[in-house]
Amino acid sequence: MRLGVIDVGSNTVHLLVVDAHSGGAQPLPTSSHKIALRLSEHVEDDGRIAEAGRDRLASFVDECLHVGEDQGVEELLGFATSAIREAPNGDDVLTFVKDRTGVTLDVLSGPDEAKLTFLAIRRWFGWSAGTLLMVDIGGGSLELAQGMDEDPDVAVSLPLGAGRITRDLLAGDPPSSTTVREARRKVRALLAKEMRPFTKATNPDRAVGTSKTMRSLARICGAAPSSEGMYAPRHLDRADLSEVLPRLATMSSEERQTISGVSAARASQILAGAIVAEAAMDLLGVERLEICPWALREGVILRRLDRM
Repeated sequence: MRLGVIDVGSNTVHLLVVDAHSGGAQPLPTSSHKIALRLSEHVEDDGRIAEAGRDRLASFVDECLHVGEDQGVEELLGFATSAIREAPNGDDVLTFVKDRTGVTLDVLSGPDEAKLTFLAIRRWFGWSAGTLLMVDIGGGSLELAQGMDEDPDVAVSLPLGAGRITRDLLAGDPPSSTTVREARRKVRALLAKEMRPFTKATNPDRAVGTSKTMRSLARICGAAPSSEGMYAPRHLDRADLSEVLPRLATMSSEERQTISGVSAARASQILAGAIVAEAAMDLLGVERLEICPWALREGVILRRLDRM
């Protein structure tokens, strides 16, 4: 069957169309359609999503619906993450979208995000990968998970997304050295509170990073470009990240766009992503993350196929 998935994240809204079949066949992407909506920037002082953000979301979901029809999609799934989950008017926004488009967007909890992303990574690397440790940086949250099965033994979600940290802790373009240091301190303090389950767990056989932020950081540090395809091996070394982070901190968003692997849409947030990634790798005791091309969207698709 041809399956469409609309992923409403804090940074982008993304429609992925795949040819999907039950019985263990790999879902094959056929088309992709997305917009840099940045819902996290359409938030009012009280945390509510502004009408402008709500209206743009509904319009784009309707656009995705028509694209899916043109692509022959038989079933359309939609889900939303932290930007909708944490907004006081999140339910109202979802109702508005459904009334305007007929599309139901399911809100995933933070732990469910971590578990579904972990499922995708487990299926990508297979059982021979042993115990996996996952680090996933989104726009609004950071997901960490570890385990040897398809359902992780530990799964946590923290408010440490690249967009959130940029908005809340990294004022200025570029931010001052004092601002960067204070952001780094707060990120590490929050992360350290969540390390106990990972410290008690079995040492992982493989540590994996996923998400656009992780792929961009890996590219900055020398990983293969996207033009080499999804099967090209890619990794992110903590030593390389620690070396490049001070340079990112002194650059403006416009200057960061000149770096290979940093898009205009991600330039303002890549410093925050680097701060969170370095902190997670350091506190988890990870020197290298292998980069996985599959993430939450693929996890949602795989779970749907499992239920066919």
